[in-house]
Amino acid sequence: MKKDIILAGVGGQGILSIASVIGIAAVNLGLNLKQAEVHGMSQRGGDVQSHLRLSDKIIYSDLIPYGKADMIISVEPMESLRYLPYLSPDGWIITNDKPFVNVSNYPPPENVSNELAARKNSISIDADKIAKEAGSLRSANMVILGASSPFLDIEYGKLEEAIRFIFGRKGDDVVNVNLKAMKAGREIAEKR
Repeated sequence: MKKDIILAGVGGQGILSIASVIGIAAVNLGLNLKQAEVHGMSQRGGDVQSHLRLSDKIIYSDLIPYGKADMIISVEPMESLRYLPYLSPDGWIITNDKPFVNVSNYPPPENVSNELAARKNSISIDADKIAKEAGSLRSANMVILGASSPFLDIEYGKLEEAIRFIFGRKGDDVVNVNLKAMKAGREIAEKR
């Protein structure tokens, strides 16, 4: 098993929480893990990206070469497009379709949507709306994680365990909202 994943978004969207959930689940399955993060101006809404490499074999580098990523998981649609050079020809893009317009020259959202729709393996969902329905807009990242879960080659139950571990200190309500959000995202992806 080998998965090379680019995680992308802007500061405050929970990209590193997605990486933590996947990473803990992978380690609990006995997989090897390497991760490299770039925070940029994350505290000011700048881009955040992470290379996450999982394998049942030794991983020698924490960086994913261009054209080799199996997935781009993004909580912001334009950020998913920024990392397209990393995506393999058969790779998947899983992204929120609601833009976080943080720059004056953000392209028209319909152009971003059209570019994503042109990709053969792309799932673009309204994670903000789904998260709000699950109980917390802050759980949009877990909706996106759920939508990517069918393609991760990680047991879904292990992702649930990782959420319980990471968010457990915040209380049962936070854990349950995140589990509900992840499940809602997964259900949408399984219907496509």
